[in-house]
Amino acid sequence: MPKKALTERAVDPAEHLGLVHLCANRFRNRGIPYEDLYSAGCEGLVKAANVFDTSRGVQFSTYAVPVILGEIKRLFRSSGTVHVSRSLRELSLRVQQLREAYLKQHGSEPPLSVLAEQTGSSPEEITTALCACSPVLSLTAPDEEEGQLDIAVPAPDEQISDSLALRQVLATLDPKDRLLLELRYFKELTQSKTAQALGMTQVQVSRREKKLLLYLRQELLR
Repeated sequence: MPKKALTERAVDPAEHLGLVHLCANRFRNRGIPYEDLYSAGCEGLVKAANVFDTSRGVQFSTYAVPVILGEIKRLFRSSGTVHVSRSLRELSLRVQQLREAYLKQHGSEPPLSVLAEQTGSSPEEITTALCACSPVLSLTAPDEEEGQLDIAVPAPDEQISDSLALRQVLATLDPKDRLLLELRYFKELTQSKTAQALGMTQVQVSRREKKLLLYLRQELLR
């Protein structure tokens, strides 16, 4: 491949981490820890950076957002399984070990209070961990009487609609506000450098940025 083509495709994912935060925030409080959402989003960002071609005449953010959202949504439907956070898996393993040891010594199931005391966790957390240890029940496994149970999944074009929704919301902003977000999240400038570029103070940029992110979140979650 010519050297020029390689240069045109070169995108540094680290310069666009703001896109990952923006996308991951859309899925907060939906059952998956934010750190896992962010990790999946970063995978999508890297994939987008690896195949992006500037000769297509589109901004990298326009191309990358659907890819990032696709990787995040994969967590919710990957293999049809329930996602369990790393911390819960670790607690689950610890609880199972203590439970087996108690069974061997006493010949009966340990009370939740005992497991809670030994792990330093609450009884509610122990209960959740025990449930996480249970085998996963497949909802698509063949049923003896009714056959396979199909689960509805988002259509492939949902990624496109998400991208369009983001672009539509951004289009409603004042040009100076759009530039502020571009400098902060697409070009990864600090608030101080953004303030210098826009003729504002760092405090003004910080306050305006918070209001803009709140507005975007409210509009995109409608």
